[in-house]
Amino acid sequence: MKSAKSSKKNGHSKKGLSPTGASPRNYGLPLPGVNDEEFGGSLIVIEGMDGSGRSTQISLLTEWLESEGFAVETMGLRRSGLVAKDIDALLAENTITRMTLTLMYATDFYDQLEHRIIPALRSDFVVLADRYFYTLIARAVARGIERDYLNGLYEMAVRPDLTFWLNVRPEVAFEREFRKSHTISYWESGRDLSLSDDLFQSFILYQAKIKNEFESLSERHGFLALDGEASVVSVNTDLRKRIAAHLGIQRTHYRPSAALAHLWR
Repeated sequence: MKSAKSSKKNGHSKKGLSPTGASPRNYGLPLPGVNDEEFGGSLIVIEGMDGSGRSTQISLLTEWLESEGFAVETMGLRRSGLVAKDIDALLAENTITRMTLTLMYATDFYDQLEHRIIPALRSDFVVLADRYFYTLIARAVARGIERDYLNGLYEMAVRPDLTFWLNVRPEVAFEREFRKSHTISYWESGRDLSLSDDLFQSFILYQAKIKNEFESLSERHGFLALDGEASVVSVNTDLRKRIAAHLGIQRTHYRPSAALAHLWR
């Protein structure tokens, strides 16, 4: 197994980050009992709104990295053993308050940070994150939660080595989401915000808020923005080139296995 420590390069700007005393691997307060010098792995984040193609790219990148000899761990939203099922249940009822939802998602994030991300980084894994706390901030800001409060909530988060943002227009995101599942969820369309009685318009208005917040987060945290409307092959090629440069991978050629061939379009 190769170590993800090879040829590490931090892809983030330091502009706008928490002030003095912050660990280089955290945004503010260091995590208690965690020494980031123990981290031999790399944390790579793929961000983007619903329908941007993140999950497809995570699947392809996982297979590619494993074929190159790297051990890979993945994480995403609502995947913690602690509260993921509770969040799903509350979302299904459409009754949860905005602040409760924000705190539940933060609990889900930190549980994964403690039990999945940090152990993997200590074990020289590449951690691929299908969204990170940036999405949680963007969604919460769209629902009226103060940015300063949210920045404080996530100041102990581990700073990724690379953060990619797959940028798409809300109209494209809607088409992709509807084509995939033939429905649009209550939360993805921001129906709780009463933006419009029309499902399409509600989705567009809500996702435009998310996109605006991502633009702000990208400027602050130095995201590597990619055209999420390009073909899967084109986006994956760009991702592999940038990740290969970070990890010291010499060969970037990749063709998916039969199991993932349907994604290669």
